[in-house]
Amino acid sequence: MRITAIREIAVPLEGNVANALVSFAEHDVSLVAIETDVLRNGKPVIGYAFDSIGRYAQSGILRDRLIPRLKSAAPDSLLDASGALFDPEKVLRTILRNEKPGGHGDRAAAAGALELAVWDLNAKLKDEPAHVTISRHFGRQGKRNGVNVYAAGGYYYPEESTQRLVDEFKAYRELGFDAFKMKIGGADLDKDLARIEAALTIAGKGQRLAVDANGRFDLGTALAYAEAITPYDLRWYEEIGDPLDFDLNRQVAEAYSGRIATGENLFSVPDVKNLTLFGGMRPGKDIFQMDAGLAYGLTEYSRMIDLIESHGFDRAQAYPHGGHLINLHIAVGLELGGCEAYPGVFQPFGGYPSGCGIGGGLVRPTDAAGFGLEEKDALRPWLTSLAD
Repeated sequence: MRITAIREIAVPLEGNVANALVSFAEHDVSLVAIETDVLRNGKPVIGYAFDSIGRYAQSGILRDRLIPRLKSAAPDSLLDASGALFDPEKVLRTILRNEKPGGHGDRAAAAGALELAVWDLNAKLKDEPAHVTISRHFGRQGKRNGVNVYAAGGYYYPEESTQRLVDEFKAYRELGFDAFKMKIGGADLDKDLARIEAALTIAGKGQRLAVDANGRFDLGTALAYAEAITPYDLRWYEEIGDPLDFDLNRQVAEAYSGRIATGENLFSVPDVKNLTLFGGMRPGKDIFQMDAGLAYGLTEYSRMIDLIESHGFDRAQAYPHGGHLINLHIAVGLELGGCEAYPGVFQPFGGYPSGCGIGGGLVRPTDAAGFGLEEKDALRPWLTSLAD
């Protein structure tokens, strides 16, 4: 068994939305395909994945460095002990040859796309959903009845209005979601409080609504918002300041009685170690949001989960960022606390196909082999173009 082709394309995100710092109107995502010489129904088995949502595509890193290393590797060096599957850790080690430690950034996302494609590939070779492959590999049972889910949205639009926010969350509720997340920090405090109150007319209570500042705030602003939102008893206060400003995170955690969440922009185990040691995160309370697609893939992500558990945290405190199918399978397979969904934004990657069961605060993957990306109507044409 060997890899016969590796392809990458940059797929633009649809929609003109913004958070407190970033407009996504120009953003794209690296979609990759790893093709093998294994045939099913006369066609080669192909593993697909992408580098998650929120950064740019990494076409140059993939094409110039990582993909050539994988193509040049001896086929047997990429297989597991059985010879019947690819070994994700060996693949990751191969594509990172001659890469220095640190400076993770876009390299971590590029590597993550390729490593995750191996998980999709292995699940298809076993003809099973990726979460089954993942849970078996890591010795878990998996949450096959589903994991906790919330609908993320509430972005800032050029024609911003509280009514638009209300209508958006109503639409998510009609899809079966009963918890939500919205953006703050892109307007002044009074306007953001009005937006929160509008969202609560749909969410019903604070524990069904989280707010996300996307790293916008300095300490003074962060504490002012913390004081202002405390009476709402919100689900959590997310990515309050710069993701590497662990001292700011600690000071907010000490001052704010509610739950905080962060980690989506941490791309390595050492970064997460620093968050657990110096960021003021509270066992049994605060939320870790690292994203395998931005952080070298599932091999590195699983080590992050092992690390937080070794420091007294529970994997139920992990809710991967990203709002897409890949992280749904990871959350189910690793028995995490839950995951988010992007049902209305970041197409063709965000959200889940109609076959995924949503209701009662849970979401369940379909029985499709692999991550099931082929079941997303808007994504299927891009996958077809890679396969051809």
